[in-house]
Amino acid sequence: MSVPPVTLRRVFWRCLFLQAAWNRRGMQNLGFAYAIDPALRRLYADPGKRSEALRRHLATFNCHPYTAAAIVGGAIHHEERVAAGEEPAGAPLAYKQVLQGPLAAVGDGFFWAGLRPFFGVLAAVGTLLLGWPALVASLLVYNALHFWLRWTFFRAGYRTGDEVVVRFAALSLPSWASRLRDGGAVLCGVAAGVMALAAVGRLGPGAGALVLLAAAAGIVALGLRARLLPTAYAALGLGTVVGVMAQVFRGGK
Repeated sequence: MSVPPVTLRRVFWRCLFLQAAWNRRGMQNLGFAYAIDPALRRLYADPGKRSEALRRHLATFNCHPYTAAAIVGGAIHHEERVAAGEEPAGAPLAYKQVLQGPLAAVGDGFFWAGLRPFFGVLAAVGTLLLGWPALVASLLVYNALHFWLRWTFFRAGYRTGDEVVVRFAALSLPSWASRLRDGGAVLCGVAAGVMALAAVGRLGPGAGALVLLAAAAGIVALGLRARLLPTAYAALGLGTVVGVMAQVFRGGK
């Protein structure tokens, strides 16, 4: 027994909304059950068995929303085997419980701490140099890449089941995350340089020096484990005050 490709595409589309019904009790369980429901309808003609299968996917589930696509695909893989009588009914639930923690850690490290910050800084630098089209281009590339990865995860989970772990290991996502973080740090330096040059052109050398000083202070603060958002807000506020004072001073002269 197998799920046809058109149904698999419907399941993948639904799993993009995995967190739409997030709740404290089951976390992403409602989103998971909603995503896999079309596949269960194809596999279980008997309403009682279909209801039983859906109930087991209402167990607590929590994973990174991108890498969770692999677990959704793998759960269908195991449900096919359950429907064919080749595995016990608890196999899909065991698969989910084993993989949700490790894949959540992989997803957080690669996407939230690597890929998304890199493209955020890339968009900022591009906007400073080229204007708003660079921002739009960065958003399009990021979303195209992450949708492609989600589809790749989903397809690998469905085709290989438990062997999806080997597929993830082959991708070396933690190593790529480290490279992306290094690249983002370099781009942050480029952004500081671009802003300093812009400040020199508009307000004079002193303003450029203040921009570099503020950037250095922010790096030191983060190195001392200061919280990111308060540090960013403080730097933004300081830059605004300095800019206003410089404009007032130039106007007075």
